[in-house]
Amino acid sequence: MLCSYLFTGVKPLLGLFLISSILTPYSVLALGQSLKVVYPQTNYKTSADRIFFIGTAPSTGQVFINGKLIKRSHSGHFAPSLPLSIGENNFTIRYQNQELLIKVTRLSLQPEIPSRTAFALNSLTPAVDIARLPGETVCFSAVAPPATKVSVKLGLQTISLLPQPQIAQLPDNKAALTGRNQPIASSSVSKYEGCTTVGLNQIRDNNTIKSTVIPDTPTLIELGKPEFQLTINGKTVTQTGTGNITVLPQAQLQVAEVTSDAGVARTGPSTDFSRLTPLPKGTRVSITGRDGDWLRLDYGAWINSKETRIIPGSVAPRTIIRSVGYRNLQGKTEIVFPLQVPVPVSIQQGDKSLTLTIYNTTAQTDTFRTDNNPIISRLDWQQVNPNQVQYTFNLKTNQQWGYKLRYEGTSLVLTMRHPPTKTGRKPLSGVKVLLDPGHGGTESGASGPEGTLEKDVNLVISRLIRDDLIKRGATVVMTRNSDIELSLVDRQKIIDAEEPTIALSIHHNSLPDDGDAENIKGFGTFWYNTQAHDLALFLHNYVVEKIRRPSYGVFWNNLALTRPASSPSVLLELGFMSNPNEIELITNPDDQRKMARTISNGIVEWFKKNQK
Repeated sequence: MLCSYLFTGVKPLLGLFLISSILTPYSVLALGQSLKVVYPQTNYKTSADRIFFIGTAPSTGQVFINGKLIKRSHSGHFAPSLPLSIGENNFTIRYQNQELLIKVTRLSLQPEIPSRTAFALNSLTPAVDIARLPGETVCFSAVAPPATKVSVKLGLQTISLLPQPQIAQLPDNKAALTGRNQPIASSSVSKYEGCTTVGLNQIRDNNTIKSTVIPDTPTLIELGKPEFQLTINGKTVTQTGTGNITVLPQAQLQVAEVTSDAGVARTGPSTDFSRLTPLPKGTRVSITGRDGDWLRLDYGAWINSKETRIIPGSVAPRTIIRSVGYRNLQGKTEIVFPLQVPVPVSIQQGDKSLTLTIYNTTAQTDTFRTDNNPIISRLDWQQVNPNQVQYTFNLKTNQQWGYKLRYEGTSLVLTMRHPPTKTGRKPLSGVKVLLDPGHGGTESGASGPEGTLEKDVNLVISRLIRDDLIKRGATVVMTRNSDIELSLVDRQKIIDAEEPTIALSIHHNSLPDDGDAENIKGFGTFWYNTQAHDLALFLHNYVVEKIRRPSYGVFWNNLALTRPASSPSVLLELGFMSNPNEIELITNPDDQRKMARTISNGIVEWFKKNQK
């Protein structure tokens, strides 16, 4: 799944792996060139240990890369994967009297051990300003030559950094998409590490402590930047770290308020960490730590400070909860939790259940209403610990149709959608389907060997699916109906505003650089929220069986277009642009119509199953 959108702005895979560099075939010869290589372009840089070449040439004759004959499809397309050495790698691609020269540089992920008495460049940690509660552990690390004495001075305290045993490195998350997700043996670099606890009782000299006083805010105690010291062969080098260390006043923590519509909560202080349930706008929570731009919140999650504002003088937000309100509206049920202050929440969907956890909350709940609701059979609650209350909605069916969380003042509102109601005789009457043709504009997506752009194929297929669904009675919304650029956030906003019965994002795949583009192919399906799992699995199996396409797999994946919780949202990768054989099906008009018709039929059958 790779052309589509993952978490970063670069998209070498699905946006996940959008290969944005594949825009124009690279050529060094004059017009009339029949040998094309669309990926990689020359002077390409990667950290992968191999690279594939996507290209084509007339099916007559032979193509060689660095003198080796390569395999091609019936139409002459090729995508061989070749190993890379650290540094520059030069490739000569030859077809008859035509030749292309492409240079690919493999970057090392390992810090370089300096040959002289010095720390490795950019190896000192912490590298950003951090703040911790008194008594918490702070660890320091550095990369230095072997057999070196390394220490850190913080105030009057000196911490020895000792050489650490080698540990395996874990590949990037997207390695699961290529089957190359095994731990990697660590390099032989010498990493030194040591830890200490922070607190005022460790530092007695007032000259080493700096108090930062800002009106209406707590007094922060700055311990300063650590001084790293390296001694080898009788020579000592000292280097100041880049991260300033601060101790937070535990009795008077700062309070942050979420200012974005859905604050992105994570398990750690960077976008590499997993997402948690987004925090509704207005949520208030105490700050218990800081790493650079990231704030640690009192219930354990981290959030980027750009999505918050500090409320001067505010005390730690805590609330009680008593009765629970109930609104049965057309097509949805709203449950209202009156609170004294907006606090963090999380959602967990299960089979026939949805569990809401409210943090920094103590229950005084004695009464709530339980009517004969279309979707809820029973509401249970429990005080999990002194700071958490859980409300579990036991549901009448496995399939859930979407939910939203928001604050109205200090009251938390959970909206749960009802199943669609059939309004006519056609099989999809009363059903609203949102189709999202991936990429568009300058975001071209992946590329086929002849330069065919994914964004164009996505739009063609989406229009065919739309026409089929309308014939079956569905209302269809398209996020784009032309070659325009549309951000991931805008696409998510359209889904949340339209509230379709289901949302499908249509893509075609490519691979990260170390993928086997010559052999990996097939139909792939991606989901994130539990409510989308059954739809993803059903559509995947239906398409694979009905038109006998290879199965790439069904993946739980944290993608921008699988994350919307307001509707069951699924991302489909209909085939691999990078595969020399599969691209011929992807671009064939008859196969495009067959794929669109099969997806539409699968949607009809899935709704039939759920109506039963």
